[in-house]
Amino acid sequence: MTPDLTLILFSLILIWLSAITFLVVRIFGRYYKLNKGSAKDNLGAMLEKLSEEVKIQDKDLQELIQRSELLEKEATNHIQKIGLIRFNPFDETGGDQSFALAILDGLGSGIVISGLHSRDNTRLYTKLVKEGKPMKHEFSKEELEAITKAQKQ
Repeated sequence: MTPDLTLILFSLILIWLSAITFLVVRIFGRYYKLNKGSAKDNLGAMLEKLSEEVKIQDKDLQELIQRSELLEKEATNHIQKIGLIRFNPFDETGGDQSFALAILDGLGSGIVISGLHSRDNTRLYTKLVKEGKPMKHEFSKEELEAITKAQKQ
């Protein structure tokens, strides 16, 4: 071999070894940085521990999602919509003392309470509502207004 070829080959080997050394130093630097703070655990044990924690958190997240869906489903059965209409059904009384109050859940079911006020007395009536429609008794105009107002919320 000629001295020039030997020098070129030696230089290439030196560059190659320098690149490999640089990469190994970087890898070990990251390894020590990851292992920092763990006295006796090695990186494999730490990764296994983290993997177990992720599994536990995933299980907890799935449980929270299920509970959230259940609460969302049950919430439709709770009072969510209220509509109040005041009116004067009789000419001899002054003011809008009578009322129709619709109290509905998320599905539009519930009750309508009507109070009819006259000079002598006030009478209260209740009617059941199933998905916005009467169950037994027909609704008055004011009761329908109260239900419509509640459903717009």
